[in-house]
Amino acid sequence: MTAPTIAALRARLDASHVSHEALVTQALDGAAGAAATHVFTRLYADAALAAARHADAATKAGVQLPPLAGLPVSIKDLYDVAGETTLAGSVVRRGEPPAAQDSVAVQRLRAQGAAIVGKTNMTEFAFSGVGINPHHGTPRNPADADIARIPGGSSSGAAVSVALGLAVVGLGSDTGGSIRIPAALCGIVGFKSTQSRTPRTGAFPLSQTLDTVCAMARSVQDCLVADAALADAPLQVRRRPLQGLRLAVPATLMFDGVDRPTGRAFQRAVSRLSAAGAQIVDITLAELAEIAKINAPGGFSPIEAAAVHRDTIAARRAGYDSRVAARIDLGMTVGAADYITMQQRRADWIARMEGALEGFDALLCPTVPIVAPPIASLATDEAFFQANGMLLRNTFAINFLDGCSFSLPCQEAGAMPAGLMLSSVRGDDARLAAVALAVEAALG
Repeated sequence: MTAPTIAALRARLDASHVSHEALVTQALDGAAGAAATHVFTRLYADAALAAARHADAATKAGVQLPPLAGLPVSIKDLYDVAGETTLAGSVVRRGEPPAAQDSVAVQRLRAQGAAIVGKTNMTEFAFSGVGINPHHGTPRNPADADIARIPGGSSSGAAVSVALGLAVVGLGSDTGGSIRIPAALCGIVGFKSTQSRTPRTGAFPLSQTLDTVCAMARSVQDCLVADAALADAPLQVRRRPLQGLRLAVPATLMFDGVDRPTGRAFQRAVSRLSAAGAQIVDITLAELAEIAKINAPGGFSPIEAAAVHRDTIAARRAGYDSRVAARIDLGMTVGAADYITMQQRRADWIARMEGALEGFDALLCPTVPIVAPPIASLATDEAFFQANGMLLRNTFAINFLDGCSFSLPCQEAGAMPAGLMLSSVRGDDARLAAVALAVEAALG
């Protein structure tokens, strides 16, 4: 849980204290070890080592390398890799045609020279914030050595790969919180960018309205390195002091049911930010209470997933996780008129939310209201769906906004991880990144 950042690794590499090949070999050994059980669904040892050796040779020749060159990176199992079938955490896609080419995200990571160590486990078809997978097993949250706790989802293996130090960046996706939830529960940093920043070509879809290609890492700066590799253009981030930043804390929805460890961690973080000069402003933001009503016909993810899975689930229902199938079934009951009305109401809601947040540098709240529950406690459908709703509630609001959002660890040393979520409106990624860098520095 104390793996170095990209900058720290680059300093060691520049000083010849370690080689890219040694770092990748260590990551591959760890990925195949007992601690990484259920984290990876496939390893690419030969290709990863080749990328590392190429980076070592370039370094010896005096070539200046991109930040990710020769460093271990993991990719979520919903991204196409040429020549293999993209399973997306399922078993029903076995036997489907292999991908003809890499997804755009994988292409861009390869172009940076990243050593892709493997594909990571995930919730089936990215359809929950819990991270439990009945087909491939559930990665254990590394924050607790005594109790097997959920990692969060849907980018479960991606988060654990970074938390264990097996990857400097975990490529994931975020439809309702699938980057930020596991980042928060595993004690790392996750960045959900504005959806339009990153192409989704070659990523298995859940919701065309909400899916976002993004990543998690050890720090805000490392997330920005990943974003620069994945996005159409890098962010131009101008660092800002924390003093004078206006951070809005909403009274509506985001604190309902917050457990004691998370509440304590959040209040500790707010106190430190205030002491460092940030202006903490309590606002009502009643618009947040409207999300459930707008989504009432069924929600974008179930409706749009139904369009993707309609034929497959009719032919191979027994192969689906029953909890995933139930949500796809829900989407099949929604008519076109309701779907169009949802889109219209969401557009109106976004406009009002953007107006309400004008003048603030970020919206501040817990990433998720609870710390990671034990896997065993979610054995029943009732417990699972209750936890899933709680985990997704805060993060989903930002996807619904088409906003941008960071989750930063904010717990005390030795406590279970808790995430502090900083969010803003669509297209405000660069300014939000500057805020996140300042907040991260203040939290230490």
